[in-house]
Amino acid sequence: MTLHDRILTASGTLTLGEAPEGYDALVLADIARAATAPVLHIARDDARLNALAEALAFFAPDLEVLRFPAWDCLPYDRVSPQSEVVAQRMATLARLVRLGPKEKPLVVLATVNAALQRIPPRQMLEAGAWGAAAGDRIDLDGLIEYLTLNGYNRTGTVREPGEYAVRGGIVDLYPPDGDTPLRLDMFGDTLEAIRTFDPEDQLTTGKRQRMDLVPVSEIHLDDDAIRRFRAGYVAAFGAVSDADPLYEAVSEGRKHHGMEHWLPLFHDTLDTLFGYLADSTITLDQLVDDARESRLDLIKDYFEARQTALKMKNLEGTSFKPLPPSELYLDEEEWQTHLGDRQVRVFTPFAQPDSASSLSLGAKEGRNFAPERQQDGVNVFDALAAHIKALRASKKRIALASWSAGARERLQGVLNDHGVENTAAT
Repeated sequence: MTLHDRILTASGTLTLGEAPEGYDALVLADIARAATAPVLHIARDDARLNALAEALAFFAPDLEVLRFPAWDCLPYDRVSPQSEVVAQRMATLARLVRLGPKEKPLVVLATVNAALQRIPPRQMLEAGAWGAAAGDRIDLDGLIEYLTLNGYNRTGTVREPGEYAVRGGIVDLYPPDGDTPLRLDMFGDTLEAIRTFDPEDQLTTGKRQRMDLVPVSEIHLDDDAIRRFRAGYVAAFGAVSDADPLYEAVSEGRKHHGMEHWLPLFHDTLDTLFGYLADSTITLDQLVDDARESRLDLIKDYFEARQTALKMKNLEGTSFKPLPPSELYLDEEEWQTHLGDRQVRVFTPFAQPDSASSLSLGAKEGRNFAPERQQDGVNVFDALAAHIKALRASKKRIALASWSAGARERLQGVLNDHGVENTAAT
């Protein structure tokens, strides 16, 4: 069996050594093309997620890549995650819910923080779908109610995903899973036209025959959700006797800053990203275990700090009543359970022994000449030229990467000055 076959078919967890960052994108693309379900890659942080997304776009443009970021706020925070972040999360979940049996290869990129967090159930995304085509008759008040209940923010001018505006018979809205905002032209109760427009200058850019909307919030603030929240809040923290801004706002059907940190109380049950991707192969960055342990420690610390503050009645902000971490996040045991019955591939730049659970792919990081830059009296271009000549003598193909086309052209000129000729720009 070849290395390629083992990577694609071996069961359980397989550590892939000598797979430095960048090369892992090539291997991940091969795994995704061979898989019968989307592949979930868990990066250690946002920087690695974004770098891998860029590498996949370069090496494997045939793949569909979905990003699933974590909330950009701390555990047990008083603020809500940014609307752009939530819109991206909901757009990805909606895409996963709508997957058909014959889709092109797909990779979902998430961070450790995102994968540890419990998320709304599939039923919310399925029930929250709303669609219409040009020429359909729709209830404008019903559409506005849908947008309000599903987390869209009403504004004067639509510029960001999750916003909408109403001006007479014109409704502008920006779906979370769309690449452009939409302008709905109503004539009475008939949707006469669906147009796209540029959010910067607000000018029309094209037409659409159909639109499909999904929730932009992880909380559907309808009557059922409000009743669930009220009952769950009292069950968790006792009768509400003092002024409680969160409880009062939700009871009145109003959004409250940070209410997402009580997400379990708004739903009958929560799901996980692993649940949305039940049959998926999972790939992991190096240091994912360290990142997970650090995150779980941070969650525990913030929960205990909130509990301590709640007991100290003379401190400001004691109305924050935290839910136990187990209701909002996976613990170590659940994490291992979700990985236990999957194909799991762990990338590491370090060599690994050839065994049933590990193998090395033989890739190495390219020279970056950082040591030469640190040395006085050493010309880095002399070192580069010598390295290229040695590689050419070994009959090896050479690729040099630059930050920009201008930097590439300057590098070509410098190499020519140092005796390195026959370089081609791509």
